[in-house]
Amino acid sequence: MTETRATRSGIPAAEGTYPPTEAMLAEPVPAELQRAQAERLRAAWAAPRGWRYWSAVNNTEVGVWYCMTAFVFMLMAGIMALIIRLQLAVPENDLISADRFNQLFTMHGSAMMFLFSVPLFEAISILLLPGLLGARDMPFPRLSAYGYWCFLIGGVFVIGSIFFDVAPRSGWFMYPPLATKDEGMGSDIWLLGLSFIEVASIAAAVELIVGTLKCRPPGMRVNVMPLYAWYVLVVGGMILFAFPPLIAGDFLFELERSFDWPFFDPERGGDPMLWQHLFWIFGHPEVYIIFLPSIAIAAMIIPTVARRPIVGYSWIVLSAVGTGFLSFGLWVHHMFATGLPSISLGFFSAASEAVVIPTGIQLFAFLATLMLGKVRVTLPMLWITGALAIFTMGGLTGVMLALAPFDFQAHDSYFVVAHLHYTLFGGMIFPVVAGVYYFFPFFRKKLLSERLGRWSFWLTFSGFNLCFLPMHLTGLFGMPRRIYAYPAGLGWDGLNMISTVGAFVIAAGFAVLAWDIVRPKGRQPQIPRNPWDAGTLEWSHDVPEESWGVRSIPHVTTRYPLWDQPGMLARMDSGRYYLPDAEEGRRETLLTSVIDAEPVQVQRVTGPTWITHLAAFFTGGAFIFPTFHWYPPAIVSGILAVACIIWWLWRDTARPPEDETKDVGLGLRLPTYASGPASAGWWAIWITMLGDATAFASVIFGFFFYWTARPDFPPDGAAHADGTFVALACAGFALSWAMTIGARELNRRGAVGAARLGLGLGPLLAIAASAALLGSVWTLAPTSHVYPAILWAIAVWVVAHSIVAVIMQAYCLAGSIFGKLTPRYDADLWNSTLFWHFHALAALVACAVLGLAPRLL
Repeated sequence: MTETRATRSGIPAAEGTYPPTEAMLAEPVPAELQRAQAERLRAAWAAPRGWRYWSAVNNTEVGVWYCMTAFVFMLMAGIMALIIRLQLAVPENDLISADRFNQLFTMHGSAMMFLFSVPLFEAISILLLPGLLGARDMPFPRLSAYGYWCFLIGGVFVIGSIFFDVAPRSGWFMYPPLATKDEGMGSDIWLLGLSFIEVASIAAAVELIVGTLKCRPPGMRVNVMPLYAWYVLVVGGMILFAFPPLIAGDFLFELERSFDWPFFDPERGGDPMLWQHLFWIFGHPEVYIIFLPSIAIAAMIIPTVARRPIVGYSWIVLSAVGTGFLSFGLWVHHMFATGLPSISLGFFSAASEAVVIPTGIQLFAFLATLMLGKVRVTLPMLWITGALAIFTMGGLTGVMLALAPFDFQAHDSYFVVAHLHYTLFGGMIFPVVAGVYYFFPFFRKKLLSERLGRWSFWLTFSGFNLCFLPMHLTGLFGMPRRIYAYPAGLGWDGLNMISTVGAFVIAAGFAVLAWDIVRPKGRQPQIPRNPWDAGTLEWSHDVPEESWGVRSIPHVTTRYPLWDQPGMLARMDSGRYYLPDAEEGRRETLLTSVIDAEPVQVQRVTGPTWITHLAAFFTGGAFIFPTFHWYPPAIVSGILAVACIIWWLWRDTARPPEDETKDVGLGLRLPTYASGPASAGWWAIWITMLGDATAFASVIFGFFFYWTARPDFPPDGAAHADGTFVALACAGFALSWAMTIGARELNRRGAVGAARLGLGLGPLLAIAASAALLGSVWTLAPTSHVYPAILWAIAVWVVAHSIVAVIMQAYCLAGSIFGKLTPRYDADLWNSTLFWHFHALAALVACAVLGLAPRLL
């Protein structure tokens, strides 16, 4: 039973009865009240109509846009692959030029990895997760919408470059010096365009992690969550730690491309191996970022077709976490042929073998579930079976490539191409298509065709093996990757022709799938609500569709509530559970505690808007204009993007509520405002800054990498950063940090004037510290050697973050002056202080590296 209590800030906490009793749940809701509640909910959650439809932020709309956009990018990448196969079908072919071939294979790999695989996971999760968790929506709908529009703009910019003959052409891994010295804007399009898309990916990851942690229904403890939600947490965490090293690498790469700072130029102390390390610290975990969500889809389908709970739930969770952890220790797997020491080869070879163990545990748990259940062979299960067969083959060749001596022979051959595609098709494409057939009734309230689905499966399965199985032999016969033509008589001719035929059979399979998805279905009768007789919450959806997510948010105590909690559906539909109404006409969902899912707050979520479009458009300008070396428009775009985001936050987030608490049903009242760790915004900042700290650590890693790899780092007699300026910067950042912390504490105690003074002095100190940090490196010439260049890069990174930190301090000061931030309602100040914790620690580390490390080393 919950008792009335207050938080440290004076905001009331939960009041009333929790958990609900069976007698409370059994009490009927009058029919007239049900109708009135449903009408108010329908009005609050209605999607805009006409041209305003595109201002929607509902997960049901944004998720569909995301999925369809990623699917279109996949089809475009597939067409590129067909052109590549046509070029390689016969020896000495001249269908396309070498330069066009290089653009095609670069864009094919980049689009499949950055525009399809990771975005599709996030798209499906945005669409599916609220249903799985019994939530109305994600905690930050506008963040999802902003991420989508960033993804669309960046994706069109990158993939559209192929039509203007300016696409990147140095491979999807962009190794220097080939990519850094490449003439034209192709490398810049890849770096800046994909960095823009990575912003969208990280935004979606933050949304999904916070949604999983804070938007679970009451009672759904972490050990009761659907397995899909666990995989979302694991993969979201992997994105936070895998993408930032690539962003740091892109930062250094673009500084070299734009300003000739020699991070990867050996003639001036740089080292191209740094890029390989940063890229593959991202690149190999990305394979598992792609693979684990597909395993999650299988983990939802298999218990349903087996008609029993999954076997080894806890083992599967631990194995997923273990797979994610081990994936970060495998990046050198891709660098065996670069001349690394034998001890490194042995360690990373062993780690590459070890990751098979947690992967195998998950697969054997699935097989055990099927063996113990009463399996129904459905269309989704057919695709899962194909996935298991193909992925097993990819795993076996992966074990071969994990052995360094074999990798020396097969490296950069078509054997690796075959292995990669067996892993990605079996570990991602086939399970995703299974998920499309399984979840389509949830997404669109229609069923896909059984007959077309089987045609699509057999065409894709047979075409895939026809295309890629011969490539193992092609590679072992010596055919290298990324060549656009080859002479006759080497034993590759027939194998390449077979692979080309197979590629077109795959294309036919996907054409059938695409037609099945887009064909008119108006004459199809209304589907059953739960066509697969599944046990998880997403199948409590409304048929016909309603935009509110769930009629009322249930109290969940089991992993398969539709199987194990009789009467749940009827109670949800009647509004017997939580938040059955929208009396104020506002969109609301519940926030719960992270571990035990006890209800803690009513979260008011934002509705339709155009500001997300403007913010994404100007953010795109900040990334895209530098591609053409148009820096003034880029700066203006960045300023306008920040202005849009500030306007959006000021108007619609963390505003003092009209009522401090709200009756959510079943005798429970919850606060309508939270700050600090109780709020979703605080968790979003925490998670975002973990990723940002990883990117900063990657830049610092660059400094120490040069120190270990280069005998001339620092060069003899080199000038260092000015120690006095570094010390002043250190002191300034520390004092500004202290002012922010002090302002938060003083504001909570009611000393508003003193808090405002701290928030006024803090930005001035941060600006002075930033000027001192730049002054410490001002006399160094970053184009002369990598040593001054990396010092400059560290300083620029910290100063850029200082600008954000100053804006946050000024935002809080304005909030205090204009009444948005008060001693009682101080979420903005808590969030800003949390940002400053990370920023100040990064600044102090940067000062230590600039001021102390060169003199000590």
